[in-house]
Amino acid sequence: MDKEVNDLLKAKFLCQTKFTQDIEKLVQSSDLNYIEAIITYCEENNIELESVSKLISKPLKEKLKVEAMDLNYLKKTTRSRLPL
Repeated sequence: MDKEVNDLLKAKFLCQTKFTQDIEKLVQSSDLNYIEAIITYCEENNIELESVSKLISKPLKEKLKVEAMDLNYLKKTTRSRLPL
């Protein structure tokens, strides 16, 4: 019973998990990148882009960061540093 209620709530209301799953499906089923997929999803579902930041999960955020670096929207960073 509780599982059914949770499933209905997730289907009705947008949560971080559902948002991430929908974006992943959109990227896999089309030739959109993650940035374009989020914009398209927001336009189709009448969601303001400003409110999306709290729906982006950590793995999705990492994918966006890598994509932005590949497109030269962000400076490329290296995580490893040599000790001086």
